[in-house]
Amino acid sequence: MLNRFTGAILIFAALLVFSSTALVQTTQSQQAGGARSPWKFYPTDRAVGDGGPAPKRDLSGTWAGPGSGSGIQRVSDMESPAAPPLTPLGKQLFDMNKPIGKYSPAGTNDPHTRYCDPFGVPQNMGNEMRGLSIATMPNRIILLIEFQDLWREIWLDGRALPTGVGGSQKGALDPRFNGYSVGHWEDDYNLVVDTTGLDERTWATKNGYPHTVDAHVQERFTRKDHNDLSLTVTMDDPKIYTKPFMLGTENFRWIPNQELDEWLCLPSDVMEYLKTMADPAGSDPNAAPQPR
Repeated sequence: MLNRFTGAILIFAALLVFSSTALVQTTQSQQAGGARSPWKFYPTDRAVGDGGPAPKRDLSGTWAGPGSGSGIQRVSDMESPAAPPLTPLGKQLFDMNKPIGKYSPAGTNDPHTRYCDPFGVPQNMGNEMRGLSIATMPNRIILLIEFQDLWREIWLDGRALPTGVGGSQKGALDPRFNGYSVGHWEDDYNLVVDTTGLDERTWATKNGYPHTVDAHVQERFTRKDHNDLSLTVTMDDPKIYTKPFMLGTENFRWIPNQELDEWLCLPSDVMEYLKTMADPAGSDPNAAPQPR
């Protein structure tokens, strides 16, 4: 079974290489003199230099992330970061999660891999981060994330984060995959975003670290100049971790034509793949224990 699974993966990888090569050749041909479409994202059409000073208190625009193919420098591994020591509850929950990197598509219980469930915050800011558009409204900022075509609201109207999310008291708010987010400008170039009320069915990271509904995620967006943006993410969840969890930092670069591709996880495709390839191949019986 493992041989069948390995063979399928090799074929899939070959197809990816062929597709990527074809895409690069097509893009280079178009840039060399062919017709350019305003509806396409061209990974090799990159911002040059720093673009000048950053505008004050403005992150608006479209940004290429480390998974975009645009050559963005990856600062840290936000998909599989090393967590601080776990509490007994944290260890219990972590041991229940089986990430795809250890257990294969057939053996994982990752809700995204198996069912296309949303990543949720904070994972959707690190896993599959290909591109990001940011739109500014009078009282909030909207994040438009390329993978899964999803959006997040960050309120800038001075409201406080909600408390008691998911509780039994009257008027308690329901947990959300993206939680409830508020932001404030620390100075002209640093936006700080605080989020809580996260749905506990999601994982904090691709390698299976959990969180509770009371987790407090903080994101710091720093616009260094016109063409460069960085994001640092931390999470504080005392029920799960013995100290704040530093998930990592990512860099983004300005996209000249402001266009993103469509990248979706389609449940019908996943079901077909699992039925015909992953589940018949089985999981790896020799999967190593998860690192602590």
